[in-house]
Amino acid sequence: MRFHRYRPRAWVPAVLVAVVSLTATALGTQAGAAASITPGIAAGVEDDGADCAVPDPSALTANSKLPDPFTRLNGTRISTKSDWRCRRAEIKKLAEKYVYGEKHAKPASVTGTVSNTNITVNVTDQGKSSSFSANVELPSGSGPFPAVVVVGGFGADTATIKASGAAVISYDPLAVGREGTPRNNKQGAYYSIYGSQSSTGVLMAWAWGVSRIIDVIEQSGGNILKADAMGVTGCSRYGKGAFAIGAFDQRIALTMPIESGTAGVPIFRGIPGESGSQPLSSAYSEQPWLGDAFGSFTGNPATLPLDTHEIVSMVAPRGLFIMENPHIDWLGAKSGSVAALGAAEVYKALGAASNITYWSDIQDGNHCAVRSEWKTPLQQNIQRFLLKTGNAPGTIRISGKKPGNLSEWRTWQTPTLTD
Repeated sequence: MRFHRYRPRAWVPAVLVAVVSLTATALGTQAGAAASITPGIAAGVEDDGADCAVPDPSALTANSKLPDPFTRLNGTRISTKSDWRCRRAEIKKLAEKYVYGEKHAKPASVTGTVSNTNITVNVTDQGKSSSFSANVELPSGSGPFPAVVVVGGFGADTATIKASGAAVISYDPLAVGREGTPRNNKQGAYYSIYGSQSSTGVLMAWAWGVSRIIDVIEQSGGNILKADAMGVTGCSRYGKGAFAIGAFDQRIALTMPIESGTAGVPIFRGIPGESGSQPLSSAYSEQPWLGDAFGSFTGNPATLPLDTHEIVSMVAPRGLFIMENPHIDWLGAKSGSVAALGAAEVYKALGAASNITYWSDIQDGNHCAVRSEWKTPLQQNIQRFLLKTGNAPGTIRISGKKPGNLSEWRTWQTPTLTD
């Protein structure tokens, strides 16, 4: 089903029962604690852990609890903030192998143009070529401007984004990874190069496409758009895409998935027990969003060696604003809040707890609506992570309709990482 067309019925309550609200202080951050690690600043490269030696994972064993994000594949725990760099590389490898499929690194040739209205991208790799483009809308004022990639064209508050001083890049992900295709005949710019039978799912293909857009912006000289001040957002299926895009490219300074549902932010292990949420098998079969390998885990996610709280953690310590809708059971917001709380522990350990915001405290239950509750934190996140002014909001507001409890899901404790 194309869920982004869904609209909830009249039974959606107008008032939330309760709200769990945690500020950055409640998460354990103190003023200035993030100074030891560059907080929220995008890395200058797509993957700064590419040189880390990542061992092959051992045999898979069932674990009903969330895996410890601080424990390496060799069984030892990280002890310093700098250790996170290569621990993230391990999580990235697991996510590619078992969840999304491989994201090919920067191709042999990426060329293109950036104008006030358009970005063109031309890619050549492994002897094959493909092209795609994206539209650009600039805010008022004089550039160069930070920019937010809006995946799929709906659900994002583009008026607030532009009013905050950021450009909007309208990205059609279906040109890069088409939906409605069988897994053995995938289509789009990514698969034109890497093969229609590639085991990589379309979410990762979409992520690859945005990385190539950033390549072109980097090469353009920065007269119109700033490559070091990039954000990404999208809603529903495109929220799944925005999540993957931000997790797998460290040049993204601000990641903002909206109502991403199963195959997005919510923990895989929580979905089977969350009444009404889209089953893993449904999300896997509805579209080739996830990599082919994930099909082995739809019936028993406990055998996965990772979960989405760790994929969310791949964004750390960069800016992250997760928006969820607790009114629609299909979206699995309870499992989403657990993923956010688990990732917040990584942010806290890195001294960057104020860089993650999670917000499901909303009254309007319509899917992918522009909401007044999200406007101020959206402005704050853009100011902090793209304009590089102001303070990170660092707010966790969990609706009482779908409150997750991290303590029910973990057996590990958050370490104190040294500088």
